Amino acid sequence: MQQFMSQLQHLLSAPGSGPVNWDLARQVAASQLAAAGDPAVSPFERNAVEEALRIADLWLEPATSWPTGIRTSVAWNRNEWIFKTLDVWRKLCDPVASRMVGAMGDLVPPEARAQLGPMQSMVATLGGALFGGQLGQALGSLAAEVLSAGDIGLPLGPAGTAALIPANIRAYGEGLELPEDEVRLYVALREAAHQRLFQHVPWLRGHVLTAVENYAAGIRVNREAIEEAMGRVDPTDPESMQAIALEGIFTPEDTPAQKASLARLETVLALVEGWVCHVVDSAAGDRLPNVVRLGEAFRRRRAAGGPAEQTFAALVGLELRPRRLREATVLWSALTEHRGIAGRDAIWGHPDLLPSDEDFANPEAFAATTSDLDEELANFDFTAPGAPEEQTPGEDDDKS
Repeated sequence: MQQFMSQLQHLLSAPGSGPVNWDLARQVAASQLAAAGDPAVSPFERNAVEEALRIADLWLEPATSWPTGIRTSVAWNRNEWIFKTLDVWRKLCDPVASRMVGAMGDLVPPEARAQLGPMQSMVATLGGALFGGQLGQALGSLAAEVLSAGDIGLPLGPAGTAALIPANIRAYGEGLELPEDEVRLYVALREAAHQRLFQHVPWLRGHVLTAVENYAAGIRVNREAIEEAMGRVDPTDPESMQAIALEGIFTPEDTPAQKASLARLETVLALVEGWVCHVVDSAAGDRLPNVVRLGEAFRRRRAAGGPAEQTFAALVGLELRPRRLREATVLWSALTEHRGIAGRDAIWGHPDLLPSDEDFANPEAFAATTSDLDEELANFDFTAPGAPEEQTPGEDDDKS
């Protein structure tokens, strides 16, 4: 009995505030990684990552109009990826989790709530622990797959910090049957390109995260799925609470507003990823023997999502895939032809200048209509962009 009470107390302990027990999420993820293996970064790997990012930045110079966005080059193990990105995951997942916790409270009959009294707060605590445990498993799986800080297209890490995960790059290269150093350099090119884009387009970070949040706001809670999941909890077995599968609890609302929100999210993710793919392939040119194969492999990987990304989508209802990646890449290529590199990158000057979902169907027409962009840009107030610039977690640390 004493052991049971200790386990229950640990499971239901929710330090801090909010709908998710993030302490438990971090512990579950760390435990999962420890069981699967989380190799420490060796000095050789650290040097190899720094050198790859240095070369990548040199190659990107003629391919973009912006200087480097990298202030710090680092190699992370899988646990470090979780730790360094957790603040952004908290921002993205807390709103979804709060609706689940609220729905769990609604399952308690009104006549029973008065009798529960202070015990009713345990329902919210239990919900936070359930979601924290599931989220920890999903993040642990993601950490074993991601190749860099910007691998899934979101600005998850500290601004100006370019990070690669050597263990995952090595495993991915083995799957492709390509040399590890070539795969590492291609990943470094992608990471360095992400850093340039998000560093020199100050409104973009807030714009992308707001698109994710707006889409998440329209995700509804399947109360029947919650009730079914709660029915599988064994009060005498705290581990049964961690073993509950919450997939299917969150589903997008099938409304015009939510469909429009999803379209905006998919468009901005495709534009970011399409720009990165176009710039990286241009920079790599004939320098990498397998650049065509690598480019195709990464496009398929981003468009479909890996197993862990699919698990994460099933858990929180968020599919972070740039579905129109190929069209976006063609669009940026057309803009480069019509306007040159500087003119192409000037499109990022304001969110209202970005191509819409409809423009993907006719990239040549969109590129042609921006031929008088200089005149159009003069009408915009760049001191008041469409989405607020926000500080990245850990940004102050980077500057110190």
